[in-house]
Amino acid sequence: MKVRYTKYEEARIIGARALQIAMGAPMLVKLAQKDLQKINFNPIEIAKMEFYQGLLPLTIKRPLPKKAE
Repeated sequence: MKVRYTKYEEARIIGARALQIAMGAPMLVKLAQKDLQKINFNPIEIAKMEFYQGLLPLTIKRPLPKKAE
């Protein structure tokens, strides 16, 4: 079952991961030096690649509506 995210969840996940990469976290995707230079070492682009390849071990908790008694 593939999880579908809202555009807001995607933006939050990619932004959080880009911040981690910018602060020195190891990349989860393997990129050659040539590929990194092509995207100008942009942490947002690296985070997008990781997200769309399904490499990020993040989950989203969505509150369920309360049952009426």
